[in-house]
Amino acid sequence: MGQLVKQIIDDLAKPFLEDLKELPLWIKWTVIVITCAATIPLALIFRARTSFSDKPRIHFIQNMDNQPKYVSQEANALFLDGRAMRPRVEGTIPRNGMVNDTHLYMGVVDDAWATEYPSALTVDHAFLVRGQGRFNIYCSPCHGVGGFGDGLVHHRANQLVETGVNGTTWVAPKNLHEDVIKEQQVGELFNTITNGVRTMSAYASQITTQDRWAIVAYIKALQLSQDADPASVANADAIPRKSANEGSSE
Repeated sequence: MGQLVKQIIDDLAKPFLEDLKELPLWIKWTVIVITCAATIPLALIFRARTSFSDKPRIHFIQNMDNQPKYVSQEANALFLDGRAMRPRVEGTIPRNGMVNDTHLYMGVVDDAWATEYPSALTVDHAFLVRGQGRFNIYCSPCHGVGGFGDGLVHHRANQLVETGVNGTTWVAPKNLHEDVIKEQQVGELFNTITNGVRTMSAYASQITTQDRWAIVAYIKALQLSQDADPASVANADAIPRKSANEGSSE
């Protein structure tokens, strides 16, 4: 069987090889070069599929995707401080910003922290529900749902600090039920949310003025929930208690 196969191959290949020998040398080299060149695209495709690169992909149709511009935190030698991001001009006020209502927009009345909510707002149940929703979105990741400073971000940061990942440091968020926070006026809380404090960033660009006041109202409700006077609740004496001493002044 093997001899038969070999004989068939020889019969087919022998005429082809004889014709190949008669071809001019330049044709042979042309065929060799073309054959080698044809393997280059396949080699490039294989390399692209099996290797990694920090360079961007080949982008034939730009569609304005790549533009000469500066992005956040990028250096720019044009300015003396070497920063592309320029600081705001001191004293600049946006066209739709504060006009003269320092109570509503700054939480300040007569150069002191406001003790009451702005008259333009109605503090009711719907207002508190709105504040609860904004609090859960923006505040609870650090301060926790109950405001005790035990949010998921805090727990995760503590894990990174304990494991020493990339030299992580963390300043624990405030417990909103501490006396120093409970003693703050509503205007001061509003200012903290607006402009930030210590390592807490400002939220004025993310949360509207009304929603910031709603968060303040909800924080005050959370604080009240922990040490409310039972006498302020109608028929409090008839409410079941966990212990005999609960609600007593002793």
